[in-house]
Amino acid sequence: MDYVNAFLCGGILCVVGQFLIDKTPLTPARILVTYVTAGVILSGVGVYQYLVDWGGAGATVPLTGFGHLLAKGVQKAVGQDGLIGALTGGSTAAAGGITAAIFFGFLIALICKPKPKT
Repeated sequence: MDYVNAFLCGGILCVVGQFLIDKTPLTPARILVTYVTAGVILSGVGVYQYLVDWGGAGATVPLTGFGHLLAKGVQKAVGQDGLIGALTGGSTAAAGGITAAIFFGFLIALICKPKPKT
């Protein structure tokens, strides 16, 4: 049942994103920022954790999950370090994922020999 919940949760988030692309004048970049911001806000008010508990990877892998990760990192760092944690917590929590994205992006660029758009 966990797989079904993850599929449904991720699918619903993707359907909402596709609807925003098709039916609104929002650019994909603005939708990306909206999703990350929504994840931060929903996590900050305590709602997103319920979605994570139900949807698992379907809630943590999309962009809203990145916002949730940032908010959790800030909450933890503020509890440990005080106000300075509001500035450092998000980047500390996401450092592993960001590092992996840069490393694997570089590795794929070496293997696939990317070309500029013409």
